[in-house]
Amino acid sequence: MRPGGNRGWLLRLVIAFSFAQGAVSMARPAVSYRALALGADERAIGVIAGVYALLPLFVAVPLGRRTDHGRCAPLLPVGVVLISGGCALSGLADSLWAMAVWSGVMGLGHLCFVIGAQSLVARQSAPHEQDRNFGHFTIGASLGQLVGPIAAGALIGGPDMAGTSALALLVAGAGGAVAFTSLWRIESPATANSRKEQGERVPVQRILRARGVPAGIFISLAVLSATDILTAYLPVVGEHRGIAPAMIGVLLSLRAAATIACRLVLTPLLRLLGRTLLLTVTCLLAALLCAGIALPVPVWALAVMLAVLGFCLGVGQPLSMTTVVQAAPEGARSTALALRLTGNRLGQVAAPASAGLVAGLAGVAAPFVMLGALLLVSAGIALRAPVRPAGEPEDAGKASLSRAILRRKSGI
Repeated sequence: MRPGGNRGWLLRLVIAFSFAQGAVSMARPAVSYRALALGADERAIGVIAGVYALLPLFVAVPLGRRTDHGRCAPLLPVGVVLISGGCALSGLADSLWAMAVWSGVMGLGHLCFVIGAQSLVARQSAPHEQDRNFGHFTIGASLGQLVGPIAAGALIGGPDMAGTSALALLVAGAGGAVAFTSLWRIESPATANSRKEQGERVPVQRILRARGVPAGIFISLAVLSATDILTAYLPVVGEHRGIAPAMIGVLLSLRAAATIACRLVLTPLLRLLGRTLLLTVTCLLAALLCAGIALPVPVWALAVMLAVLGFCLGVGQPLSMTTVVQAAPEGARSTALALRLTGNRLGQVAAPASAGLVAGLAGVAAPFVMLGALLLVSAGIALRAPVRPAGEPEDAGKASLSRAILRRKSGI
């Protein structure tokens, strides 16, 4: 299959990602509620949320190296097994340390799946299709983030919070396993065989020095940290403000639905504004809205804020993927995507831990102010991110612009 050919593989990948991400999105708030029922405080919630990202920090780059010189598809079923097992075993755990361990296994599974899936999209998409295909791919994540919290909210509640949250985690594990049904013939043999002819490994330092890679990594880190802390800490905010778990699930799903809407219209938004302006404006708006969640607003106003926030956060992930892929050296794109995911996981370790500390010192709404500051910095970085097409050097971009001007003057 040549890049840009039949896109049936992309539909199957989106379906599989929907179930895998749905399991994770259902499990994350369920883990928070179960930990609260077992006696955890805000700091402990932050630690458990951080452990989810800790183990993947050590394996992301080796997995990316392996994928650059081999196949992507084998990582997908491995990821599904670890996600489903981590969810189910978190539901059976009866101590906070055990929940933290199985949360880490769940995070490792999610990393395996995402590295394999993102590398597959980069490898099997033509350069001009990457923004669109990454946008469609991340719709799978948003669908999972839409359904998962609603399912968790429907199951969790009542006087037996520990029991209902455990049930939600077991259901999440079963739901994640459904992803297996969409993983058949997802990678082209011709595309997989072409990787065997790749040359020597590109040093990590060279990848990180490529203009655009650090910007894409930081923007992705900021956007994912916002999504992650929203998922982990909105239940805690709800507990303090008297908002029922079912309503918290609806609010989180409303945010995810707005993200889906954003990604469905991503292509026309790119044509209208361009990648740099779109990233900058959405990061800036997201910064203001995250800080606004700290205010004691009524539930309807919180719903409006989360809907607009979800739309803004929907831009960062797919466009940061394209930014990293197009800026990375040829033959090191999976490694570059793995470095981006490493940055994400660093954010997922540091942000919840910092959020737990801030919440313990200044209240449960304070982490959202911290997120606002992080997104504000990412808006400034997005303004400086390069936007030239993949494989086109800077001078070539200037030359093509000059040719276009000459053609227009010549009436061609």
